[in-house]
Amino acid sequence: MQIQLSSIKSKEIIPGCHAKLIHTQNMSFAFWNIEKGAVIPVHHHMNEQVMQVIEGEFELTLKKVTKIYKSGSLVIIPPHAPHCGKAITQYITRRL
Repeated sequence: MQIQLSSIKSKEIIPGCHAKLIHTQNMSFAFWNIEKGAVIPVHHHMNEQVMQVIEGEFELTLKKVTKIYKSGSLVIIPPHAPHCGKAITQYITRRL
């Protein structure tokens, strides 16, 4: 199966947080474009998540530890780990 990312319509999931979502039988891919200052509330997932920062800066709180991640960073988020964040600048990421 081939998918063209440009053919997927972006959805505003949370105010200021726009995503293109792809779900397969065993994985989910999320391509996020997050406006400066947008906040992602505390949540968790049943699966492990990998976040890749493509552009910008993002403040992520994971297991009560807050760090700022910049372009080129990869972050592994364990299953069921509470996390939240805020876009310091406009922020573009890919999450698997």
